[in-house]
Amino acid sequence: MSTALIVIDVQNDYFPGGAFPLWNAESTLDATLAAITGAKERGEFIVLVQHVSASSEAGFFKPGSVGTDIHPRILAAAPDAPVVVKQFADSFHQTSLAGLLTEAGTTHLRIAGMMTQNCVAFTAVSPEAARYRVSVLSDCTTTVDEAVHGFALHALSTRVEIGPAA
Repeated sequence: MSTALIVIDVQNDYFPGGAFPLWNAESTLDATLAAITGAKERGEFIVLVQHVSASSEAGFFKPGSVGTDIHPRILAAAPDAPVVVKQFADSFHQTSLAGLLTEAGTTHLRIAGMMTQNCVAFTAVSPEAARYRVSVLSDCTTTVDEAVHGFALHALSTRVEIGPAA
């Protein structure tokens, strides 16, 4: 089995000082960095996903803004990881993600990232993800608050594996 760690939208706008800071962002970042370290040790394929809004009128992830940049600690931890740019919640929709995973011979996706109920969930249950064993790393995801995060993980648990990165 070939495993890929998909790190979705860990971008500056989601952190303190950004346009849309999330609950528990720093702890999620730390857990995601540990997951990247573990993935590298196991020889997993790592892919970073970056959301760029289609419009400069968007509230966050505006094209060309610093807030749209992937968090510098993520880039430092996975400097050679390919970056897939998306404009929709589903990281597969109109992106190169499926092709990259096919080229890598991937059979298992481990998903980390921001907006548990949105981009993480839509990627995990994407029609394109159906060909993979999918695990959402509960300690490597976050959203607007703890309750929404918990609801989203519970909803996903009927379709994919949920658990901590370790």
